[in-house]
Amino acid sequence: MSRQKSTTALPLYWSWKTLREGRAGCAEASLLTVEADQNRVESRLAAGKIDCPECPGVLRSWGWARTRGVRGVAGMFRPRRARCRGCLVTHVLLPVTTLSRRAYGVEVIGAALTARAGGSGHRPIGQALGVPAATVRGWLRVMAARAEAVRLFLWQVAARAGVDQPVPEALGSPWRDLLAALGAAMVAVTGRFGPVGVLGPVTAWQVAAACSAGRLLAPGWPQAGPGGGGNTSSP
Repeated sequence: MSRQKSTTALPLYWSWKTLREGRAGCAEASLLTVEADQNRVESRLAAGKIDCPECPGVLRSWGWARTRGVRGVAGMFRPRRARCRGCLVTHVLLPVTTLSRRAYGVEVIGAALTARAGGSGHRPIGQALGVPAATVRGWLRVMAARAEAVRLFLWQVAARAGVDQPVPEALGSPWRDLLAALGAAMVAVTGRFGPVGVLGPVTAWQVAAACSAGRLLAPGWPQAGPGGGGNTSSP
């Protein structure tokens, strides 16, 4: 969690300052997941209450990323850019309801991944969610290729956030094992930071978005795990 001194629930903001840094590097800018309430983000930026994940400094407003619409997230939104006054690194503050470079919200994508764990294929999943089958197939292919690495990463999140967190039993399916690890991470994180956030109860897929700093399906994630480039933050 960050060096913030508040004890707010997960959907405010949390980073790997304690569990590890709450950001993920990319070619254009560093991603940092924050709460979905833009007014609260602006307020905390103005008050110097969002820590830089790169140094002991704090972030300040530094323009905006492009406006975008995300299916499954109400309205258009424009992610805030922030810059550290100390190290001068720029970050894109990504709402925890979204993932990097995805046109669908994390809950929609999470529903597709959950359905795959239940045995459904990309076509019926797409039909049920109102998402093109080719788009769903892309999500599933990306996650299938990294399912074990993501499972291990989420288990490390659970172990760092929780106390005496039991290891989820193997369920005989990479998809179900992944969801079990996500469930363990959610229990540990919400047990530590609280189960309710700015927009209501914290969901498992918001935890996934926060842990990955929005890069759940992005190239190059996860790296070596929470200690080596994984990330966390929240709604």
